[in-house]
Amino acid sequence: MFSNYLIGLREGLEASLVVCILIAYLVKTGNKDKLGPLWLGVGLAAALSLAFGAGLEFGTSELTFQAQEAIGGSLSIISVGLVTWMVFWMKRTARHLKSELQGKLDAALAMGTGALVTTAFLAVGREGLETSLFVWRSVHAAGDGAGPLIGVLLGIATAIVLGWLFYRGALSINLAKFFKWTGGMLVVVAAGVLAYGVHDLQEADFLPGLNSRAFDVSGTIPPDSWYGTLLKGTFNFQPDPTVLQLTVWALYLVPVLALFLYAGKAPAAPQKAAVGAESQK
Repeated sequence: MFSNYLIGLREGLEASLVVCILIAYLVKTGNKDKLGPLWLGVGLAAALSLAFGAGLEFGTSELTFQAQEAIGGSLSIISVGLVTWMVFWMKRTARHLKSELQGKLDAALAMGTGALVTTAFLAVGREGLETSLFVWRSVHAAGDGAGPLIGVLLGIATAIVLGWLFYRGALSINLAKFFKWTGGMLVVVAAGVLAYGVHDLQEADFLPGLNSRAFDVSGTIPPDSWYGTLLKGTFNFQPDPTVLQLTVWALYLVPVLALFLYAGKAPAAPQKAAVGAESQK
């Protein structure tokens, strides 16, 4: 549940901040009458994300086992690629996100209502589609049961509350540090999803080495034990990974995590989110 809670929180908070910045800017510039089109764009983006997730879940249920594993494994790799790009993108742009969105909003206001709806739709929709795909693969990787899905929903709910508190000016946070550390944890989760996707492709006979185990600690860490379940749900841990799974996991995790945490480090003054305070001016 924890890994999926983290995904829901991290991705949901990005979307919440985007919405808060857009709303605060409209209020600040005296365009409260444009909030309707803004919310319409946000609602359409949310509906598209839910429909995409439902399509992934139910659209593959009638396929053969081999086809399901092939599609699932391929989508795991795609989702890891998208999430990796997203965490690096947010690390670079977190400090300038507000000015970038405000610039797009100014252009949309000059063009009319349709452009405003489109701007809100695109700003939130990208986050929503990435989240739907990654959540779908992460929930499947974490195993059956309602726990992973509940974790995602709790994370999104927390993100909505935090977004509201940001807007009201009741909460501030160092966004650069927040996205850095949650991004690092998300890279660890993504490594597990990637390994899970490789295993799916091995089961679909797209990749070799299904029976070549790197190690097997099932006797020490039974998958159905509470701690085995905890490790699987948190890190997508598998007690008997194949050699290829372990190799891909290590080749992704070590360089990506090191690059994310340590590359381009430079001293900078903390920058806090105070969206709500600005909206009151």
